[in-house]
Amino acid sequence: MSYVLSIDQGTSSSKAVIFDEEFYQVAVSQEEFRQIYPNPGWVEHDPRDIILSTMSCVEKAVAEARISFREIEAIGITNQRETVVAWDAITGQALHNAIVWQDRRTSSRCKELRESFKDEIHRKTGLEPDPYFSATKMEWLLNNSPRVREAAERGTLRFGTIDSWLVWNLTREKLHVCDYSNASRTMLFNIEGLCWDKDLLELFGIREEFLPRVVDSCQLLGRSIYGPIIGGIAGDQQASLFGQTAFAEGEAKCTYGTGSFILMNTGSRPKYSKHGLLTTIGWKLKDSIVYASEGAIFASGALISWLKDGLGIIETPAESEVLAREVSSNGGVFFSGALTGLGAPYWDSTARGTLIGLTRGTRKGHIVRAVLEYIAFRTREILELMEEDTGIKLKKLRVDGGVTRNNFLMEMQANILNIPVDRSLIKETTALGAAMLAGICTGLWDIEVLKNKRISEVEFEPSGERMEAEFSKWKEALKRSMNWER
Repeated sequence: MSYVLSIDQGTSSSKAVIFDEEFYQVAVSQEEFRQIYPNPGWVEHDPRDIILSTMSCVEKAVAEARISFREIEAIGITNQRETVVAWDAITGQALHNAIVWQDRRTSSRCKELRESFKDEIHRKTGLEPDPYFSATKMEWLLNNSPRVREAAERGTLRFGTIDSWLVWNLTREKLHVCDYSNASRTMLFNIEGLCWDKDLLELFGIREEFLPRVVDSCQLLGRSIYGPIIGGIAGDQQASLFGQTAFAEGEAKCTYGTGSFILMNTGSRPKYSKHGLLTTIGWKLKDSIVYASEGAIFASGALISWLKDGLGIIETPAESEVLAREVSSNGGVFFSGALTGLGAPYWDSTARGTLIGLTRGTRKGHIVRAVLEYIAFRTREILELMEEDTGIKLKKLRVDGGVTRNNFLMEMQANILNIPVDRSLIKETTALGAAMLAGICTGLWDIEVLKNKRISEVEFEPSGERMEAEFSKWKEALKRSMNWER
């Protein structure tokens, strides 16, 4: 029996998952790490916490599986995207806390970029100027961190997304690389030219030698410090698309995690959005490249946590389903969940959450249901724009992530979309995607064989209740949350 180890480095935790050659999950280890909030709207991680938690998970997973590292065929890596680490090439030490994808400190800079460079950035990168992406984080570090600036002057500065930081620390050769899917999230990478864009590098004051070499998502890179070779890398959402075996043009998935991320495979050519959605690289395997259309909802699972930890309305995430089923409707309550701004198609970092329609008759169940409706309505909104941009009519939505355990939400999602919602039997779909990429590299699997490997746990069928009136009212409520600071 051969095994593949998948490292899934996420926003709030690191995880290691071991799969055997039949995709059976042999072992999993997960560790949360500290979230750092230096100022309102700022989010950072200690890069040492990322590495130490990752290494701890790897060692625990191997111990739990009762195998040796010699039995592991390859290691795949998937990671939180857009988050930036700066380190010194000589010492290998991080020069500043990692600036996380959720961080909004460069909002004013992105507003300037939207006024002057929006079309150029979108045409070259498929992205919208937003603090979400890596470029303005790197620029901020160069302008505001003396240690980063000094390393730049010495020529020893290295920038990277989290995959780069992991590979640097986990390879014997200290490789400085990232894959195409992660590179396409930086707002510095030309997604048709498949190179770091010189004009954008000049715009942000970043030298190309600071950036990693871009490699295929499926490529044998180098021996890890544990022995097995690292052979597959993809950003977490692209890895999830791959793990869902959405290999054909028009197939789509939604991962309901801290945020929700909807990706549709659009084939070998990028299809640029006219509605503020993103065009990104799904993966690159040798001479084959797959592009994807993407829409992001910045808060979905985070809203369930907010109901629990922020408002105290529920004691466990599972209670959200119980409360939502206690009421027959939202009672006229609508929620715009812009607790950290709005992503596609609005890209309004000043938007704030609003809860409207409250009366003396409002109960906890109405509020919880309104929050769940927000997640389902935003998903519909993005998918309808995606269909309009691509000309592809979606036949089924493949779903994964912790929030999909809420059967009420999945039933409602199928109704609101009026298509089946297909929940995968394998819960660790993101980790599986990275494992698949690594296994393909070593010849353990073939992509044609993988097409038939996906197993559904349950398929939620629509009942015909699309909630059109509620959807229209919700869109009006959402408008009230935007441009809050004006």
